[in-house]
Amino acid sequence: MWTIYLKELLELARDRRTFFFTVFIPVFAMPLLFAGFGLLSSSMFKQASTADMAYAMFGKEHAPQLAARFAREKGFHEIALTSPDDIKGAIAAERIKFALVIPPGLDGQLSAQQQGVIQLHYNSAAAIDLTRKRVLSVIGGENRVLREHALSALKLNQQQLAFALDPITLEDHSTADKREQIGAMVGGMLPYVLLMVCLMAAMYPAIDTGAGEKERGTLETLLLAPVSRTGIVLAKFLMLFTIGLSSALLMILSMGLLLHFFGPHIGGDLVLMVRAIGPLDLAMVALMLVPTAAIFAAILLSISVYAKSYKEAAGLISPLILLAIMPIFVALLPGVELNWKWAMVPLTNVSLAMKELVKGTMDYRMLSVILMSTTITAGLLLALCRWWFNREQVLFRN
Repeated sequence: MWTIYLKELLELARDRRTFFFTVFIPVFAMPLLFAGFGLLSSSMFKQASTADMAYAMFGKEHAPQLAARFAREKGFHEIALTSPDDIKGAIAAERIKFALVIPPGLDGQLSAQQQGVIQLHYNSAAAIDLTRKRVLSVIGGENRVLREHALSALKLNQQQLAFALDPITLEDHSTADKREQIGAMVGGMLPYVLLMVCLMAAMYPAIDTGAGEKERGTLETLLLAPVSRTGIVLAKFLMLFTIGLSSALLMILSMGLLLHFFGPHIGGDLVLMVRAIGPLDLAMVALMLVPTAAIFAAILLSISVYAKSYKEAAGLISPLILLAIMPIFVALLPGVELNWKWAMVPLTNVSLAMKELVKGTMDYRMLSVILMSTTITAGLLLALCRWWFNREQVLFRN
């Protein structure tokens, strides 16, 4: 068995494509990609929040103070349009970002302490709606002035005025430290990245070790060797398990080194959170990857053994990625927290546990249940793969 295992590893080491997906992507490409995306997204979000924004305004004479406030606001500049009918075309042509239409009589309504309505025209088809947010900040400033002016007639002092504006305010005292706050965001994506790397790294070697050997005609020679079919299955399974687990561990190492040396340029709070993660938490993350890599290895080997050709194996394995993503995404849903029930659901339990480890709120009593349920699942899938490999109608479908 070990001879076949070493043979498989040697063949993979000689394959440039395997080296690329196993070593280059998790160690170099993925960390650099995430670091670059983090820098780019933060830079673009900051730039979009302060970028110069063109607008048009109709009916300024009905709200002169509001028009003057927009004219003074930094990051806004007005463009004249002929009529409100030109608003949609101007927004589509990107001449303006938004337009405000102030109805006649608005100043009279406000003077009579009646609520007024202003029309906001803009393109709301955006994932992050910065236009409306920036307009509301200017409107909010004008609303505060109008409220204070209306209440000043009552001759209230500052404390009474504060009570009239906001009778009750909230003073935040979060029980979560900085690590827990950032870990809630980062911890949700970490399992997705690690498990996907673990799956993708073993995917191409799995196709080659099953369907590839069928196409090359070497599977029949291997079956004639003085090794039991159980030994052959275990050797191929261990090879895929080694590749998947090694890729995920290498990515953890490379991401840690990247954040350690270049973290201050990415985000200081993120670096503080990473440094707060102790060796025990890292060891637990690595330990949970072990049965997870075994699950992926058993499934990939079963599909590859069943496929008649390299092309068919690739087509059968592609939907597996979607199926693997679903239980991982369940961990991102609101209300899904690590408890004894979710600790028994494979892949979802690992995702939730990794998030809790990053946040520093892990209940270590659940680790035994998580590891047991995931290990049992991996063992059952491996037994299924062995039974699958013993069937002649599966091995020689062609």
